[in-house]
Amino acid sequence: MTMLAIAALVWIGVHVGIAGTRLRGAIAGRIGEGGFRIAFSLASFASIFFLIEAWKAAETTPLWFAPGWLRWVLALLMLPAFVLFVASVAKRNPTAVGGETQLGAEARGIQRITRHPMLWSFALWAAIHMIGNGDSAALLFFGAFLVTALVGMPSIDAKLAQRAPAEWARLAATTSILPFGAILAGRNRLAPGEIGWVPPVIGTLAWAAMLHFHPRIFGVSPLLMGAS
Repeated sequence: MTMLAIAALVWIGVHVGIAGTRLRGAIAGRIGEGGFRIAFSLASFASIFFLIEAWKAAETTPLWFAPGWLRWVLALLMLPAFVLFVASVAKRNPTAVGGETQLGAEARGIQRITRHPMLWSFALWAAIHMIGNGDSAALLFFGAFLVTALVGMPSIDAKLAQRAPAEWARLAATTSILPFGAILAGRNRLAPGEIGWVPPVIGTLAWAAMLHFHPRIFGVSPLLMGAS
């Protein structure tokens, strides 16, 4: 468990302690933006490999057991996580890497719901697996991703606000971190037509496929119907 805790801290440190702080600018200033992206990609790959291997080798302690009805609920909650992820990659988002060039554009599609659809998909995935697994190793492993996703949202916002204050102010006025926050506050409206059919259809198909193949890929059924 000690090695897993270290690996979780390394993952969080790389993605929050470096990418989310002034240290990023200092490093990029020395090796260039392209050099930083290459170095960060290598560090990110190494840290996730370390985290996965530490999780596989870690001893764990069961803390709770999710009842059958809760596992069905968790499985259903994975559906919006898949849809959010597909929506985040279907069209360029201003909060994605390199997306700051679109900061001045009107918030449309999934951006009306949240300006961080990909990070919310990761946050949902991590939280659902923490609850569903209910053991100490899972809390550390998936908790690392949950912390990174949740802390990453305001961190990205702060960086964009610093780079393009005027454009960022216009985007922030009509969007929100919290899903449906801007819509409920009357600062935007829901426009399903702008999202299109690709995210819900592809997201649902991917969700169904993962639900079916999860036992074969990971050795355990999300619904406790047996593994193969």
